[in-house]
Amino acid sequence: MLDERKWDLRLGYLIHDVSRLRRVCFDRELAPLEITRSQWWVLAFIARNNGLPQTQLAHELEVGKVALGSLVDKLQAAGLVERVPDKDDRRVKRVFLTDKARHVIREIAPVSKAFNDRILAEILQADLETTARTLFRMKQNLVTYAGVQSGEGALYD
Repeated sequence: MLDERKWDLRLGYLIHDVSRLRRVCFDRELAPLEITRSQWWVLAFIARNNGLPQTQLAHELEVGKVALGSLVDKLQAAGLVERVPDKDDRRVKRVFLTDKARHVIREIAPVSKAFNDRILAEILQADLETTARTLFRMKQNLVTYAGVQSGEGALYD
């Protein structure tokens, strides 16, 4: 049996390395489309939740308001999203996809699928399902832990 400390360290490094390498490699895949993984992540979320207020979008994506604002600025400058004042509260800006963004999403979908197919090659579906359940449970535990530590219930308020 592995020394518990060694296992904890190894698991932490493995999760970190897989995440980092996936980000780096996916950014390379997206480079010819002139979009970053972070921008794609925001576009994909907006596609499923078109018209959310920008502050709610930041909360849902679990990123800071300033960081999301910067991403939305870049997406707006590229003509991929538009901010529209809320009809009831003009201080609130809702974020909508443009037709150009819908076109970009259609271009990225097969790139994303091919990328995932490559990195998941030769991994059994049952193993992927177990890994997904395990990582999801770890995330839930971390969110709970972070909320307890901060005295709040959310990680990125």
